[in-house]
Amino acid sequence: MSSHQSPSSLRRLLASDAGGGIVLMAAAAIALVVANSAASTVYFGTLQAYVGGLSVLHWINDGLMAIFFMMVGLEIKREFIQGQLATWPRRVLPAFAALGGMIVPALVYVAFNAGSAETLRGWAIPTATDIAFALGALAVLGSRVPPSLKVFLAALAILDDLAAVSIIAIFYTDHLAPLWLAAAAATIALLVVLNLRGATRLSIYLAIGALLWVFTLKSGVHATLAGVALALTIPLSGAKTARPAPLIRLEHGIQPWVAYLIVPIFGFANAGVSFSGMTWSILWAPVTIGVAAGLFVGKQVGVFVATWIAVRLKLAVRPDGASWPQLYGVALLCGIGFTMSLFIGLLAFPGAALLQDEVKVGVLLGSASAGLLGVLVLAVATRARPSQR
Repeated sequence: MSSHQSPSSLRRLLASDAGGGIVLMAAAAIALVVANSAASTVYFGTLQAYVGGLSVLHWINDGLMAIFFMMVGLEIKREFIQGQLATWPRRVLPAFAALGGMIVPALVYVAFNAGSAETLRGWAIPTATDIAFALGALAVLGSRVPPSLKVFLAALAILDDLAAVSIIAIFYTDHLAPLWLAAAAATIALLVVLNLRGATRLSIYLAIGALLWVFTLKSGVHATLAGVALALTIPLSGAKTARPAPLIRLEHGIQPWVAYLIVPIFGFANAGVSFSGMTWSILWAPVTIGVAAGLFVGKQVGVFVATWIAVRLKLAVRPDGASWPQLYGVALLCGIGFTMSLFIGLLAFPGAALLQDEVKVGVLLGSASAGLLGVLVLAVATRARPSQR
């Protein structure tokens, strides 16, 4: 594609700033209110009601979220081939930051849960960053934040999503069904062949992708990964007309639906925690503390220290016009792990209602603390000269 092509949804997200993040925040807040109101019975009853063989919550978490993960896959492919992660120099700093932002939060969680094999399974929960929330928080400061910081945070979050997808595939996949897995593999092979042969009709890819979702659901691999696999086979070039490539058309087509409908629905369905019968002891449960401290402490330490090391070793350079205090503020924002953290929590503790509540409380506390302090640090840092060290 030429350099004057329409901007990717990542850049449109950067341009539109906080829209999706604000809707998600509202959905999460409403879920908490409803879950603790007279409507709680209807709320939880509806989520557990079965439709077409799956509960409503299952359809949301395995069905709608497959579209979210497809969006993640489209972003990853686009940015690695044509965008902010297209060259190694551009990848180095966000890659270091993302790696530090995974390792340290996981270690923090493990430190609080090493004595329990059951709760240790949640080690990956605080490793994720919610791109919509984080960019939304950054957008509060508007033009006072250097554009390079927005690009850095977005690239870091995309690499973070790539790592989260890999973690889900490797560590949270159980009880594989070989025949269904073979059917899913054959379907992916068919999609790859279509790509290599230059097929550009999106309807064909999406129809085969629907079959892939069914096969993946039945295979034992989490069904949302079908969305990522489908996204990586959608052509980014090769169209013989003046129309944008299929990947760009699909990316632009689903981005508003993902940001303003699918992710808020997920947030509404999964953020609702009933405080009825809950005691203050949940605040110091190992899972709650591990998740909250992993997001609030582990993320900022991991991202900032890894960034500092990469720059000091001259492996990368700081984003243009950004000071170290501003980078610290961004490192704090990386502790907002809402959507992906909640999702990994569901996979880590299936059927364990109490542990899932502890995850939700930990995610809410850690993400809120990281977001509020991150905005405060950035607000103070932007008053100083960008070149300040």
